[in-house]
Amino acid sequence: MTRIRSAVTAVDRRSFLTATGAVGVSAGIGLALGAGGGSGQAAAAPGRPAAPTAPGPRTPASPTPTRAVPARTTLESVAAPRDTSAAFRRLGDGPGWRRVVRERLAAPRVGRADRRTVLSSFVQLTDLHLVDVQHPVRTEYLRSQQLSGWRPQEALTVPGAVALIEQINALTAGPATGAPLSFAVTTGDNTDNNSRAELDWFLTVMSGGRITPNTGDHRQYEGVQNSDERLFWHPEDARRDTDKQLGYPRIDGFLAAAISSVNSPGLRIPWYSTVGNHDSLASGALADRSGFLAEFAVGARKLYGVPDAEAKKLLKILSKGSSPAGTELVELLRHSKRSMRSITPDPGRAPFGPREYLTAHLDPARAGAGPAGHGYTSANLDSDTLYYTFPMGENITGISLDTTDRAGHFTGSLDTAQLNWLKRTLKELRDGYVVVFSHHNSWTMTNTHPDPAHPGEARHNGDEVVALLEQHRNVLAWVNGHSHRNSILPHGGFWEISTASHIDFPQLARVIEITDNGDGTLSLFTTLIESAAPHRTDFRDLSQTGLAALYRELSHNAPGSTTAPAGKSADRNTELLLTR
Repeated sequence: MTRIRSAVTAVDRRSFLTATGAVGVSAGIGLALGAGGGSGQAAAAPGRPAAPTAPGPRTPASPTPTRAVPARTTLESVAAPRDTSAAFRRLGDGPGWRRVVRERLAAPRVGRADRRTVLSSFVQLTDLHLVDVQHPVRTEYLRSQQLSGWRPQEALTVPGAVALIEQINALTAGPATGAPLSFAVTTGDNTDNNSRAELDWFLTVMSGGRITPNTGDHRQYEGVQNSDERLFWHPEDARRDTDKQLGYPRIDGFLAAAISSVNSPGLRIPWYSTVGNHDSLASGALADRSGFLAEFAVGARKLYGVPDAEAKKLLKILSKGSSPAGTELVELLRHSKRSMRSITPDPGRAPFGPREYLTAHLDPARAGAGPAGHGYTSANLDSDTLYYTFPMGENITGISLDTTDRAGHFTGSLDTAQLNWLKRTLKELRDGYVVVFSHHNSWTMTNTHPDPAHPGEARHNGDEVVALLEQHRNVLAWVNGHSHRNSILPHGGFWEISTASHIDFPQLARVIEITDNGDGTLSLFTTLIESAAPHRTDFRDLSQTGLAALYRELSHNAPGSTTAPAGKSADRNTELLLTR
């Protein structure tokens, strides 16, 4: 186990700079101020359900037209490059990924397919990272020190997420069992810059309605892609830039299309929400409490470029996730005022804290297909917590955790109060099955920074959580994200299932079906899905669907993009056996 964890940790260190904790460095910075802060039916703490008003401006839900979408999974086909020798690799239909039977925790028994009954069938979405690409506090200029520090596809996260919702809606039944899908779960990093606008977009994508992924000037885009900074891809400019040298195309009308309104049908099944570090911390790592970044976020100035020495210094600090990083960023912004450009201010870019995150979920206008609060209740508001339990089916319960340390850092941990709650909850549920959900995975829960709000309280790492879960034979799986890659690890008597993101290629979500095989074993079937967007793109098609397809192709060609996030075949479509 040590050898496996070391290998994965090395990948995650790169992922911080290009995908996870930072998407913080790479996809921008927000701010969580103050404190704040569980289930649709089973609450994490006592208290009556409430429905506070969501913060910030809201786009009212409206009926949206649906389009015919095939019920496609990666068993049938996967987006793949048509010409691997091309500078800019165009995608098309590639061969599907077969299902792999994994026997580490139990041996498969003949005839189980004829005996099995379905206990639960659901979809996991993770690391959507809905991005306000015009946010003033974003640090795109760090790309001068690392090309993967800014992604050319970021402006299309909303149409990309809607196409994923369309695909889930098309899957009326689980691909392994044929049982109806009962619900969906997000496992964090739903937003990216910790702005109220992004939170609004996320909740509307999930529950249905019309989204205009634009802040600032409602008439035009104001960001790095028309800044004349040649460090970034300028899709409507014929002149060469960093990405055009890598084969990126000119696409007239791209920026206007990227900030145009998008319609989401919303999920047709109930959905539950789990919080990630980008939903709680600036840059997914910084707990800045100075107030400067909150004020700067809604203001009329934006920094597009900095001297290489400044970028190198800040990148080094941010990559460590250390406490001075917030101070260093503030200082950089303070002394770079003369280098900034004017933009249109927008109060919708204001940061949100845990309490605002909760009240937004509890807003009845965001109920969608339910449940009210999407797992959270007024008990979470009363207890300042973001963890809860929820029903997954007959005799099976989900436990959603909050693995972000509000003291800062992109890695995770649990505070003592939550760990003790988890211990009590597992004992209370000993007569039924349990699946645990969180944002961080076990090998990225290494943060022991004390929370300033609870200075005497210890933090607990992933090894401690694994050891606790191994003590309870009713725990079937720990489902998570954060690392932006597929990985499935055996632990004692349960499987840890970590799924790739939906912002970096190959942009996946995962269907999980749990069955009792009627022979003393259980099977967990995992099947990866892509969005409903076609694999082939047309640069002239700037419709909502065309943009979702382009989102995938741009991500495949992004500097630093590799096949590693897809994982090995045993991390993709599987049957995971357990003894019970």
